[in-house]
Amino acid sequence: MFWNEKPYHSLDYEMKKQYGQKVYKLALDGGMTCPNRDGTLGTGGCIFCSGGGSGEFAESLTLHSSVTEQIDSARERIQSKIKTGEGRFIAYFQSYTNTYAPVSYLEELFTQAICHPDVAVLSIATRPDCLPPDVLNLLKSLNKIKPVWIELGLQTIHESTADHIRRGYPLRTFFEAYQNLKEAGLTVIAHVILGLPGETRDMVLETVNYLGHLGEHGIDGIKLQLLHVLKGTDLAKEYDKGLVPVYTLEEYTDLVIDCIALLPPQVVIHRISGDGPKKLLLAPLWSDNKKLVLGTLAKRLKERGICQGDRYLV
Repeated sequence: MFWNEKPYHSLDYEMKKQYGQKVYKLALDGGMTCPNRDGTLGTGGCIFCSGGGSGEFAESLTLHSSVTEQIDSARERIQSKIKTGEGRFIAYFQSYTNTYAPVSYLEELFTQAICHPDVAVLSIATRPDCLPPDVLNLLKSLNKIKPVWIELGLQTIHESTADHIRRGYPLRTFFEAYQNLKEAGLTVIAHVILGLPGETRDMVLETVNYLGHLGEHGIDGIKLQLLHVLKGTDLAKEYDKGLVPVYTLEEYTDLVIDCIALLPPQVVIHRISGDGPKKLLLAPLWSDNKKLVLGTLAKRLKERGICQGDRYLV
């Protein structure tokens, strides 16, 4: 038996297993910034990060007076995709660093989201160096109401790459945050970018292997994100100078398959590519065709015989 007819443990499968239906993600804006932008650590952000703080697909806090309004607006936008009998959501705070604010502000924001009757899960994207004790206590308390997921932007375990992309913290900070979050009973998801400047295929696989062996059972979830070169970023300047090679579709899908093979079966794979905003995307342009990416991945899995291996069976 496969995970929803896929030879990997997808988020869609996991949500249907837990809730008996498809669960949709609603991208929200918490109105925060980032220590890599406000001068605490830097002012330019990570070299790949757009002006929207990776939240181009999120609702706008300036257009809605409350989180509840954001949720209702986001739900309306995807209404045509929702089947009869479905209607559970992941409230996903996506833009910038979503624990980078006073705990009183965070409590009001997150409580609105988690108490919405149609929200099944609260998911918060943040940095591992922005989780002080009072915020951890808040997240632990919220997790008693409904599941809380914390998404940490690791991107790579390699310090040389982290310095180049201006991540702003060492690997030990990520590990300490992971330990603190797990002690608080929270679900932890790591973001990994495939194709960062200077990284070899082996370096990418080392990052994924590290996450697969965290703790007793590996990281709870992982997002495998293709490096998108976006207009207006410092990465785009490097790309224009010919300093940023990008994967072909075949190279990327083969690498994703090798990443999947390193992960324990219980690790939920939340993403295998990601979407770059069309108006900003410079490269790779093939990534704009999601059906092509997923179709090529399925084809390469079949060609490599992965779908027949015991490693991927439930």
